[in-house]
Amino acid sequence: MLRKVLFVVTAGCTVLGTSGCSSVMTHTGPYQGYYPGTRASMQVLRDKDSNWCIRPLAAIDLPFSAVLDTVLLPYDYFRRDSNTDEESPRSRMLHSHQHERATPPKDD
Repeated sequence: MLRKVLFVVTAGCTVLGTSGCSSVMTHTGPYQGYYPGTRASMQVLRDKDSNWCIRPLAAIDLPFSAVLDTVLLPYDYFRRDSNTDEESPRSRMLHSHQHERATPPKDD
């Protein structure tokens, strides 16, 4: 009995810990409006440059991000007047990736 309860608790914590990745990622940086994780997942799904293995993960993450973004609505409401000039970790990563694409390889 104890083993079954421990398994259910561990499985539940794992599911909760790995769901809503986009929401967690977008809430670690500056304020990005309401439902930023859901918008980020949708952007990955719509982007033609998204890797083939990322799209299914974004599709799985989408409903969890929507739920987590809904839970975090009061937090987003109180953060709405905060500074949006600083870049989020996701924005910095995308900017760096675009810079790498734009930079021609060096000839040695």
